[in-house]
Amino acid sequence: MTRINPHIFRAYDIRGIAIREENDTESSDLTPGSCYVIGIAVGQYMKEHFGERIVVGRDNRITGPALQSAFIVGLMEAGCTVTNIGLSTSPMVYWATCALPYDGGINITASHNPKEYNGIKIVAKGAHSICGDDLQVILKMAQDVLKEKQANSTKQDIFGEIEVDIPNTKIPSEKPIAEEYITDLLLRAELYRPLKIVIDAGNATTGAFAPELFKKFGCDVTPLFCELDGNYPNHEANPEESKNMIQLAEKVLEVNADLGIAFDGDGDRVGIVDEKGNHHSADYLLLMLATDLLKRQEKAQIVFDVKVSQILISGIRDAGGIPVMSKTGHSFIETKMKEINAPLGGEISGHFFFGENYYGFDDAFLAALRLISIFSKIPEGETVSQQFEKLPRMFTTPEYKLRCPDDKKFAIVTELSKHFEKLYPCITIDGVRVNFDTSSWGAIRCSNTSPNLTARFEAPSQERLDNIKNIFLEQLKKYPEINLAAFSE
Repeated sequence: MTRINPHIFRAYDIRGIAIREENDTESSDLTPGSCYVIGIAVGQYMKEHFGERIVVGRDNRITGPALQSAFIVGLMEAGCTVTNIGLSTSPMVYWATCALPYDGGINITASHNPKEYNGIKIVAKGAHSICGDDLQVILKMAQDVLKEKQANSTKQDIFGEIEVDIPNTKIPSEKPIAEEYITDLLLRAELYRPLKIVIDAGNATTGAFAPELFKKFGCDVTPLFCELDGNYPNHEANPEESKNMIQLAEKVLEVNADLGIAFDGDGDRVGIVDEKGNHHSADYLLLMLATDLLKRQEKAQIVFDVKVSQILISGIRDAGGIPVMSKTGHSFIETKMKEINAPLGGEISGHFFFGENYYGFDDAFLAALRLISIFSKIPEGETVSQQFEKLPRMFTTPEYKLRCPDDKKFAIVTELSKHFEKLYPCITIDGVRVNFDTSSWGAIRCSNTSPNLTARFEAPSQERLDNIKNIFLEQLKKYPEINLAAFSE
């Protein structure tokens, strides 16, 4: 079916269902037909605002090759000159728009989402995100293109919808850029002593590149699930979720490694386990990166999202930096960093953005290289786990994902914000972060990539943490549209 579902045009990318179950009566959001149409719209938009030279990659999802090909045909019909780099991480595409002569880049990917999803990430020259209102402009352009194409087509799909005709256009042969990208990355970090590491790619795209990169860096590498398989048979490629880190932790213990590193589906997020198999939250990793950077850049501003631990905020101040809170999302962090000339940023989801000696975008490979560099400076006899044990003790929940329909979630969060603002000091730049006191808080916001609300809580004791969760839960129960199952898992 060729249709343009407006709900897949999210805050900072396009993402939706590309594979439906056999008994599912709904049609897919992303098909070759819809990608062809969106490709035309994106091509028209890029030519008008940035230029015609576009680099296009894809992750290793089963639907990737067909969707990428159709999208490229659309770009070419719009008059773009396309370089097809084939299998690539998203940061590889971003890098190409910074280091190579391209006006824009697209990666066909759904990042960490399950295998049935796919999506489209769009950046302009310099890895500038095409997001927010710009994506809504592209949506309107795609809808106009679809109407025109359907007017000239008589084909119908099984749903009775008119399908567009995709021209039989020969797309450019693949021209990989991984070797140039890896060579550049290796100039951006230094290894002080060899470390033994385990790399878990979750059978996703990073498996094609990570083992080689970290071996060249000088590490002793044990690969785990680095064989490409778009069905992701072992676990989702999502290092934010602790359940996806269990096998990595087991392998670290088995081979007596110094640490384990996991990547998401398109290589822009990273997760870490220490030598004891402990999974550490990304805000603690950001604190490690920030503390290291602040030794070189006094009073630097460090950007982070609304769900981070108070330990990070206090730690940045203690190290002489300036903490800056931002809305969650690739484009929002990037924009804030450029606005204030910040050299470092990060999110609780595992995105890390580097402005110091790099181009300012989020790159999980570079994050891992720099974390390894930091850990390789640990004095002999100390371990990675001991570096985290030095941090203050707080009771913090993981990020809860609460299923909620896309067309309901924003109104619900607005109502929740109004309720809590009447009772407590709140930060409302992205959902609501409720400050119950100087060390206890709870936050809830709308996911920009899936039909979910996301929530997280922190307090100095388990009793206080449970109390805060119950305060939120009391309000959330008023909305039957929200699935609260995650709270009991």
